Amino acid sequence: MANPWAGEVALVLDGQRHVMKLTLGALAELEAGLETGSLVELVERFETGGYSSRDVLALIVAGLRGGGWQGRASDLLAVEIEGGPLGAARKAAELLARAFSLPLERA
Repeated sequence: MANPWAGEVALVLDGQRHVMKLTLGALAELEAGLETGSLVELVERFETGGYSSRDVLALIVAGLRGGGWQGRASDLLAVEIEGGPLGAARKAAELLARAFSLPLERA
């Protein structure tokens, strides 16, 4: 079970539930992998709806790795994500919001 108070978000890949979390290490890996901008600019892209599928994938990979997953982005190319591309974008946005909000803001 994902713990929202710990910044965790559940994601179902090929019918298997995974927990995503943006740990400091996962955030550093995410920032290093961004082709453009910073984490602040990534947050702004999600807030304005200007994010790309690359942004969504990068967030999901970082979150999965922060949750203990040992895969790579290429491992997700043929994976069925519950909710499809829109569901993936929603989970990525939720993960990003949980990483940068205080517990009282999540209530």
